[in-house]
Amino acid sequence: MSIATATLRGLYEQMLLIRVFETEAERQYKAARIGGYCHLSSGQEAATVGATHALDAADLLVTGYRCHGFALARGVPADAVMGELFGRVDGCAHGRGGSMHLLDVSRGYYGGWGIVAGQLPIATGLALALVRQGRPQAVLCELGDGAINMGAWHESLNLAAVWRLPVVFLVMNNEYGMGTSVERASAVTDLYRRAAAYDLPAERVDGDDLLAVAQASATLLAGAREERQAAVLELVTYRYRGHSVADAGLAYRTRGEIDEHIQRDPIFRVRALLSQEGVADDELDALMGAAEAQVAAAVAASIASPPPAVSTLATGMYAPGSAAQFARMLPGAPFGERELVFAGGLGE
Repeated sequence: MSIATATLRGLYEQMLLIRVFETEAERQYKAARIGGYCHLSSGQEAATVGATHALDAADLLVTGYRCHGFALARGVPADAVMGELFGRVDGCAHGRGGSMHLLDVSRGYYGGWGIVAGQLPIATGLALALVRQGRPQAVLCELGDGAINMGAWHESLNLAAVWRLPVVFLVMNNEYGMGTSVERASAVTDLYRRAAAYDLPAERVDGDDLLAVAQASATLLAGAREERQAAVLELVTYRYRGHSVADAGLAYRTRGEIDEHIQRDPIFRVRALLSQEGVADDELDALMGAAEAQVAAAVAASIASPPPAVSTLATGMYAPGSAAQFARMLPGAPFGERELVFAGGLGE
């Protein structure tokens, strides 16, 4: 796939931003500024950016919980993503979602989902909605290799095939589901072959090859938009960090294995392409500096942003007009209390 130098440069900037963001997110997590779980995608930048680049502006994106990079690649500002990790009102989910549940509906990003494979029925439903509304867009549904062994995988692919829904299931095969290798968890390790059970087209590409990812994603998404053809795309990549920040990632793999993958770092590969196109090293180095400054500003903005007020924690949980249905589920019901009250502090 050929790509304009300016476009490639922009994709490289996105990859750098994701790498720097993830490194800083780990630092902030260990400084106790980020709560809950935190799953990093360092090493998967080409897969993330290449697939997202193939989306049209009106297409829809749904992902699993390793979602910081997808939000950034879809155009969610770094300060809004970092703010969400910090649980602040200026976060992209107003501090209510955290690391695993980023979203920005204005950009067609319908969220990171914390339940393994829980996003597949959501994406399938979104694709059905597009069909019933007569809209020509497609849905890109990202999932990890571990999710293909869940029941929702089979149910979603079957419906997508039967109903001819415009959804591409993007399998990010980073070789491990938590601490279990694909070889130990899957009888069929060429994961894209699973699509044959539903008579769906499927492809497997090097997820660390930005151009190959962009080309394959564009082809399958075009088929989804134009022919309502669901498909599976497996991207073989690698995560440098553990499953989450709490996982050192060395109990089930060796340092040598990690170093071997780092030698083929997708960011180095794109930098080499840009150098071949005549982009000077000084300019490429400056792009890294710009990414670092952007992330530093995001951290500062997040520290300054306030957390959501406790009194607003239930806001948005119930649809307008549903008050009667959920009256007995309000705080303190059925005793009449209408406000959340923490007497004496949490846990008492």
